[in-house]
Amino acid sequence: MPERRARPVPAAKGNRKPVWRRAVAPAAPPSADPPVSGPAAADPRPAEPDSVVQAALYRDGVRVATPASLADTFRELRDQRDGMAWIGLARPTEGEILSLAAEFDLHPLAVEDAMEAHQRPKLERYGDTLFVVLRAARYLDASEEVDFGELHVFLGPDFLITVRHGAAPDLSAVRRRMEETPELLKLGPEAVLYAILDAVVDGYAPVVSGVQNDIDEIETEVFGGDPWVSRRIYELSREMVEFQRATRPLVSMLHSLMAGFAKYGTDEELQRYLRDVADHVTHTSERVDGFRQALTDILTVNATLVTQQQNAEMRALAEAGFEQNEEIKKISSWAAILFAPTLVGTIYGMNFTHMPELHWVLGYPFAIALMAVVCTSLYVIFKRRDWL
Repeated sequence: MPERRARPVPAAKGNRKPVWRRAVAPAAPPSADPPVSGPAAADPRPAEPDSVVQAALYRDGVRVATPASLADTFRELRDQRDGMAWIGLARPTEGEILSLAAEFDLHPLAVEDAMEAHQRPKLERYGDTLFVVLRAARYLDASEEVDFGELHVFLGPDFLITVRHGAAPDLSAVRRRMEETPELLKLGPEAVLYAILDAVVDGYAPVVSGVQNDIDEIETEVFGGDPWVSRRIYELSREMVEFQRATRPLVSMLHSLMAGFAKYGTDEELQRYLRDVADHVTHTSERVDGFRQALTDILTVNATLVTQQQNAEMRALAEAGFEQNEEIKKISSWAAILFAPTLVGTIYGMNFTHMPELHWVLGYPFAIALMAVVCTSLYVIFKRRDWL
């Protein structure tokens, strides 16, 4: 971590809650887009306030200036000794990022990543500057979807810059909590980084809860025979893939930070906090892995149930066809039996002059006997073939 100038935080006494725990206590529900406060809110110039959410300078954990623009922030930081600049941007323009890069000597590769966004979580060090990419998430109850945001953090000896792409996370709550605990904020930019990590990780908890509810509903729909459940399983599986990409790299990132405790002289209270955050991330990552496996199993079960239903329908159709064939056999058999006397009667009903049997004394009995023999023969044949 960059070298700190602040003194360590005193240990908590008695029943008093430790400084760090008071700083990261749950805050009010975040808003989608934090409002700009201070002089920046009254600045009539529209160029920078659209993307500069807030910029402030701190000394010994107390805000000493709230510049209205990036240029004012740079100027104030040069004038303030032993100060720290905390600049928050939301969807900044290329010019704003380039001006920050020139002022704080940011590495071109990190600047390129911050401008392009769509990066995987990672932690990279460029000299005295630490570049961190985080993927935040929030659960949208109305649409039952997981919305992902991207946050880039530049951390230097006397500055911290956040570049937010998306609605999450709400860093205004982090700023308020840190400002309410100057003992912690005086530890420098690394304390702010850890608070941001905590906010991102805490934001995963509602997502995990929402996804668990979705999976419970999906299980009910699967066994209820909902025809659209396969689509919902597929969509939630894709969201879990994104969620896994956000949480799994974060585990190794936090372990990398913990590995540098001794090298960069990280405060003991911050070390405890980072280990706690790492435990939460590990737990969340395991839950996400479990969700993916559960969705895979549910999809398999749903496919089995659909196959069974299709087989049952095919069996019913086959049985119906078989019964229909049996009826057709009976109808065809009786039609053939009745066709024989009809054929004989039709032939002798033509009344031609030269028909020997017409003047034969035994002609009529012969015709009746012929009809009986043919009908009986056909009946016996169809009966043996189980057509009747």
